[in-house]
Amino acid sequence: MKSWLIVIMLLGFSLPARALPPDGLVYDLKMSVVKIFVVDKFGNHGVGSGIVVAEDHVATNCHVIANARGVHVIKFGASFAPVALKADWKHDLCLLRFEKLGITPVRMASSKHLKYAQPVFTIGFPNGVMVPLTSFGEVEALYPLDGANIIRASAHFRLGSSGGPIFDDTGALIGLTTLKSPGRNAFYYSIPSDWITPLLDQPEVIVAAQKEPPFWDTPEESRPYFMRVVHPLKTENWAELESISRLWVEQQPESVEAWYLLGLAEQNLGKLDYAATHLEKSLGLNALHIEARLSLDQIKKKLAAK
Repeated sequence: MKSWLIVIMLLGFSLPARALPPDGLVYDLKMSVVKIFVVDKFGNHGVGSGIVVAEDHVATNCHVIANARGVHVIKFGASFAPVALKADWKHDLCLLRFEKLGITPVRMASSKHLKYAQPVFTIGFPNGVMVPLTSFGEVEALYPLDGANIIRASAHFRLGSSGGPIFDDTGALIGLTTLKSPGRNAFYYSIPSDWITPLLDQPEVIVAAQKEPPFWDTPEESRPYFMRVVHPLKTENWAELESISRLWVEQQPESVEAWYLLGLAEQNLGKLDYAATHLEKSLGLNALHIEARLSLDQIKKKLAAK
């Protein structure tokens, strides 16, 4: 099993230029980001990130605190220990409740309203740094999953940033930075903020005992398709990519990326007519998918030259 834990103007389309957040916005949001310290049952220490999403409630990834013997957060020089936990183990989303935390919650927005190339930024504690750091980027892909969208963005994050926030360009929380794909030129994924509000209404538990693995750490054949296509895509195994993508479009015909990757695989296998059809399908779902537009343009030139 591969480990996933950390763990334009172009072709007639004009995309918005990446814009930095308004002055002071990032500074204000950093006040709501916390560093999470954990000690596991073997006495090993770890660090993650979290974000205050409701009064006295910090959201983070469950893999940051799973099976921990001790958990506390540091903010403004003070240490706080959680008094209870709410856990959605499958989605790798946990809520820690504190008493008198005194930190302002952030505003949340739905991942379902995000657009490709929309500016986003993350705040977290990569490598356990003393102060939270910011990474800027854009939405690269959106993957429908359980009523929301997994977000792939070019805003990079590292070990220690797990559970930290990713914001849209208005400063609204859209997700938690969660995992990256293996190897170089990695893809960076965040779980959606949409899953937070339903969890706030769930029962509390006292112990962070993991009940089930997260969706990204299940056997390969049961992982979401957006994870299963990464290895054949990176290794240019076009036949395997075609096979997986075909299953993907059958199960999620609304997925922009499924149709794009199927078309890309077919393009590289020389099946140009099929590729053109499927790339058109991808663009019909999202006209701003630049990679699909580029591939389709290449195919049309080849077909016209015959």
